[in-house]
Amino acid sequence: MRQKSKLFLINGAILTSTSLLMKFAALIFNIYISNQIGSKAVGVFSLVMAVYIFFITVATSGLNIAVTVIVSEKFALNKNKQAIKAIRTCIFFSLLLGITAGGLILLFSDFITSKCLHNMVSSKPLFFIAIGLPFIAMSSCISSYFTTVRKAYKNAITQVFEFTIKMIATIILLKINISNGVEAVCISLILADVISEICSFTLIFILYIIDIRIKKLEDVRSFGQRFNILKIAFPVAVTSYIRSGLSTLKQLIIPTQLEKSGISCSRALSQYGMINGMVLPVITFPTVLTDSYSMLLIPEFSTYVAQNNYKAINFIANKIFKVTCAFSMCICSIFFIFSNDLGLAIYNNIETGYFFKVFTPFIFFMYMDHIIDCILKGLNKQFGVMCCNILDLSITTCFIYFLLPVLGINGYVLSIFVSEVLNFSISLFQLFKYSKIKPNFIDWIVVPLTCSLIAYFVTNVFHFNFVNLTVNLIFNILFFILIYTISFFIINLFNIRKNRVSIH
Repeated sequence: MRQKSKLFLINGAILTSTSLLMKFAALIFNIYISNQIGSKAVGVFSLVMAVYIFFITVATSGLNIAVTVIVSEKFALNKNKQAIKAIRTCIFFSLLLGITAGGLILLFSDFITSKCLHNMVSSKPLFFIAIGLPFIAMSSCISSYFTTVRKAYKNAITQVFEFTIKMIATIILLKINISNGVEAVCISLILADVISEICSFTLIFILYIIDIRIKKLEDVRSFGQRFNILKIAFPVAVTSYIRSGLSTLKQLIIPTQLEKSGISCSRALSQYGMINGMVLPVITFPTVLTDSYSMLLIPEFSTYVAQNNYKAINFIANKIFKVTCAFSMCICSIFFIFSNDLGLAIYNNIETGYFFKVFTPFIFFMYMDHIIDCILKGLNKQFGVMCCNILDLSITTCFIYFLLPVLGINGYVLSIFVSEVLNFSISLFQLFKYSKIKPNFIDWIVVPLTCSLIAYFVTNVFHFNFVNLTVNLIFNILFFILIYTISFFIINLFNIRKNRVSIH
């Protein structure tokens, strides 16, 4: 158990540090791109990306979860040969799905361009998307394999390589095409992404071949293996398609419904681009610190389920909940207190600062919901998670359709908040239903809230006020985090449980 816990922490640290580096670099790079191309171009590109993400879902959904669940179970039961067969089968299926998804996007390119993208761009970006889909699908499977076998450093190497290629390609292509209009900008960004995905797949596939040869495992042919993969992948895939379809529909109708509120098409695209392409990426950036560990929870919990070790599940889940609640509350407080300064420092735009503050309440629910979903997937409750997401998206799509013409951009904000609260509530109910985890209001809510209040008052007293706004902001945020962390540890020193849970 100690060795497994050590591997879990090591892999989590590797993935977290790598993701932190990559997402920080990506955030800075996205800010640079947004400032270069403007909010309207960001809005159009967001629409293209909504279509892109949907077809990525078609190409990848189900199989990555199948890899994680089946491979972890097989290794836990020392059925190594069957585990290798499972990953090979999943890679083959992912290739077929990637080709199918690419064929579909080409087949319906005219419809997508006219009905979904409102003829804002031609079908050229869709052609490049189709090329990249098979490589994205196969990379997803292999990445899940390395996560499952606790070789996170190979995923980390691939991520660094992919981002480097993407950044170089984006800079070169934008330099050539930035003055040629919105469509040329979108094509440049999509093409850079596809080039990086192909290069990334080449590297991770080489690493996979080396890993398999080192293991020296023989092929195992089993119809039952394929059936088990499909049994897990199919319901996840179908519900993912529905979920992603609803999500894409939601994104695509936003500009149109905003126009119905009385604003121009250009203003609607600008507001949409500001929230989706500028505000939300910054708000979601801190999740890099929890995403890596949360994804590692899936194979960990799958292993414990196979071993019928629910004591370990409850122990880890409670610890993860406590830390995630503390982290989420800290981030909520930072965005609420420093919203205006963040908007000016990052985008030189006071309106983005307003939206930073407005979106503060949903941050806690969003961060926690992701953790809960990963735990449920590890407990083999993928179908329940997907059904929850479908219900959530159905309701929020209706909210967007009916509220945006009346409330404008505030209707979109309200729909996001409703979405996150609803998804969180249903997911939490499922977790309590399928596990023995009991809520701890003191540790999860009272302690983090107390730490936020202490840090807020101390930061107000010792407020840094230098010449430069950005420098002031950095020092004040770091000071807030320091006070929050110290408060958290001090409070927990007086809240140590008498009966500690030990896992053997």
